[in-house]
Amino acid sequence: MTPAARVQAAIDILDQVIAAARAQGAPADRLIAEWFRPRRFAGSGDRRAVRELVYAAIRACGEVPASGRAAMLRLAADDPALRALFDGSRHAPAAIAPDEVAAAAGVAPGWLQAALDDSDVAGEDAASLLGRAPLDLRVNALKADRATLALPVAGEPLASPQGLRLPAGTPVESWDTYREGRIEVQDLGSQLAALAVGARPGETVVDLCAGAGGKTLALAADMGNAGRIVACDADRARLARLAPRAERAGAAVIEQRLLDGGREAEALRDLAAGADAVLIDAPCSGTGTWRRNPEARWRLTPARLAQLVLLQARLLDVGAALVRPGGRLVWVVCSVLDDEGARQVAALRERQPGCWQPLDGRLPIGDRRGDGTRFVPGRHGCDGFFVATLLRAC
Repeated sequence: MTPAARVQAAIDILDQVIAAARAQGAPADRLIAEWFRPRRFAGSGDRRAVRELVYAAIRACGEVPASGRAAMLRLAADDPALRALFDGSRHAPAAIAPDEVAAAAGVAPGWLQAALDDSDVAGEDAASLLGRAPLDLRVNALKADRATLALPVAGEPLASPQGLRLPAGTPVESWDTYREGRIEVQDLGSQLAALAVGARPGETVVDLCAGAGGKTLALAADMGNAGRIVACDADRARLARLAPRAERAGAAVIEQRLLDGGREAEALRDLAAGADAVLIDAPCSGTGTWRRNPEARWRLTPARLAQLVLLQARLLDVGAALVRPGGRLVWVVCSVLDDEGARQVAALRERQPGCWQPLDGRLPIGDRRGDGTRFVPGRHGCDGFFVATLLRAC
């Protein structure tokens, strides 16, 4: 493909990404893969170049663009070499008309930008939400140790006890160390969220929204395979991915429970007031993960955010009821918005006055936010998260 043809290909894919964002359709990475599947003439260099153009254009536009061409024109506005490729030649984009308007630049749609401002995420902090994410690993302490593990590519030690950072795109899933369960791919922020639980050998820990089990596996390692972890989720497909991962990791203390959304308390009645720790990694807006899914900010709506906030409050109450007196409740969202983080925790403490005391100083990095800790990519080098650990005092 010529450079100009790559630009037109990116425009065509962006049209699909924009339509999918409006209709809550397939994610960008799947649309890119599907676009290239019948186009076998495109080599690996073409695929890589087009993919980079697509994601660069997505990151450059705040509001949902009118079209893929408008999005690419936004990118070209600051790149004369890219703008010159709009020359109307064969397989190239048509020449730019004098009155043609590029999509508006920005970090997010206006209403969402206001929510970020309201949460004191602005300027460089907001821009960092759209940066490039690195590749982080967690060395599985059940099978190896960061200090002695030899990898094909040396990693940079992170603030988490077993964390390593590698260059983006490193093919770790082809390594024996990965297949043997000695390493897991896990962002630093996610590793620290699991660390905040303070899970110890012999404890009973509930992972209420376990998903595919990334934090569950980290908990098992922290507990040295001694104790009990109840991994729960209402998504059967996601939870089904945990068993093979646990087997590979050698995590033998995990039991799974598939929950019925809205009826979680019934399925967990036997654990009421009996867990040493409950981790709630709740469904959220995902504002902290835009580095990986930048088009997600075009999919979020005020109504959807409001629904998530209500769901989160209910899950907080469900999880709180499972914690024994003197036990710990850990609230985690991969979001930087206060409505999902600090304000949720404050609301729980208002609903149950005198019952929950914040535990300070449990994480090596992060900024204090309300009763918890917030990570912002530009400040802390990880996905955006809010993490709060509360001690049950009643």
